[in-house]
Amino acid sequence: MVDRMLVPFEGDGSGVDDLSWGQHEIFRAMQRQQSWLPIGAAMPLAEGASIEDVADRLRFIMSRYPTARTRLRFDPDGPKQVVHSSGEAWLEIVDAPEGADPARVAAEVEGRLRDAPYDFVADWPVRTAVIRQGGVPTHQVTVLCHLVTDGGGAMVLLSELAQRDPVTGAARRPVTALTPLEQVHWQRSPSGRRTTEMALRRWEGILRTIPARRFPGSARPRRPRHWEGHFTSAAMHLAMPAITRRTRADTSPVLLASFAMALARCTGIQRVVLQVVVGNRFRAGLTESVSPVNQTGLCVLDVAGLSLDEAVAHTRRRTMAAYKYAYYDPRRMDELVARVGRERGEAVDIDCYFNDRRVDRPDRSTAPVASPRELERALAETEFRWDRRLDTPFEPMFLHVSDLPDRVVLTICGDTHYVAPDDMEAYVRQMEAIVVAAAGDPDPAADPDAAPNPAPGPDTPARPDRAGARPAVVPA
Repeated sequence: MVDRMLVPFEGDGSGVDDLSWGQHEIFRAMQRQQSWLPIGAAMPLAEGASIEDVADRLRFIMSRYPTARTRLRFDPDGPKQVVHSSGEAWLEIVDAPEGADPARVAAEVEGRLRDAPYDFVADWPVRTAVIRQGGVPTHQVTVLCHLVTDGGGAMVLLSELAQRDPVTGAARRPVTALTPLEQVHWQRSPSGRRTTEMALRRWEGILRTIPARRFPGSARPRRPRHWEGHFTSAAMHLAMPAITRRTRADTSPVLLASFAMALARCTGIQRVVLQVVVGNRFRAGLTESVSPVNQTGLCVLDVAGLSLDEAVAHTRRRTMAAYKYAYYDPRRMDELVARVGRERGEAVDIDCYFNDRRVDRPDRSTAPVASPRELERALAETEFRWDRRLDTPFEPMFLHVSDLPDRVVLTICGDTHYVAPDDMEAYVRQMEAIVVAAAGDPDPAADPDAAPNPAPGPDTPARPDRAGARPAVVPA
């Protein structure tokens, strides 16, 4: 049985204006992918939690964060953010049948809330439900439109929720971050316009000098067209301490460098060009922002003939420049990319992305260094499986990095008319081969003819990969 209650809320900072740059960036991705890109989770409630406790958390989110009170308006010159000062949000109350697993019911409710159509104009961007069994609340489900927040913003939101005053439920600190309306005001200022102009000049210099094509093309276009695969590697996790200790880098540049090397080896294109997702919370006024501020920086990595250690040092230098020029008006950048393509007489392909979405990256440099035998055993646990296959588009090529406690998790998404499924799988397997080889040898200018781990065909059903290992459950 499903019931609903209305939760009233009110907050500061109402108004109507253009979208901020971060909002434009994620809204453009929503349009390309034909999705409202919902994010969220089903979580167990603490013993003794009540429905009113869940309602209070929903009220806190809606009141404190303007993006939770934001709907869109579509004008002839583009979408506008409409921030409301008050309103009422629905809280669903779902009764799990006696004998049912309430966690399973919560997961089903989460899927339903994600899949339900979303109206940018009429709907609030926060959907919340509480699961109860025998009258006792057991789980909370929250699903947000990606226009509310991104990965870094979600961590701020969760932290402030956890730190509320236990008596009043109020936040313990004032809001210090610029709201999206305030961001738009700065972005129109002379300083904001200069920031975009500098990024445009940097990107244009790259766009005019790189080869127009990134990949040789797909030899195996498929239906459904867009595929997503999950790769989990205990060996890469164990290999990291030796590499991060030597290079004094964290794991993110190690993984980006190994991705560039894998692309170079598998495609034969040594000058790797990709877009790196940048959090932008190092910028003034955005550190504690809950609103989406992620954008991409354009990065060129020349990895020909480099060892992984050398590639890591090179990657750290190049990504610093990419981060510096990853804050700009996305509409102006789209115009620039299209104009340079027209002037060159061919579209310039920059649709290869790297996104390290780990918010809290553990320091692996102090962990024990794995022995060759430990690495060999861990390689037997490596798993790859194809997950979603859709005709609703992803980006042409996207690598996401996540973590399990003892695994590196890579999610590779791609358009099979752009990159063949076998090639996508080869890229992540080659990354593993590069990282594991470098753990034992600081200069495995690694046999340029080294082949990636054997890859099953894309039509092969999920099966044990080696030594009877079973597919792992991988977070999306």
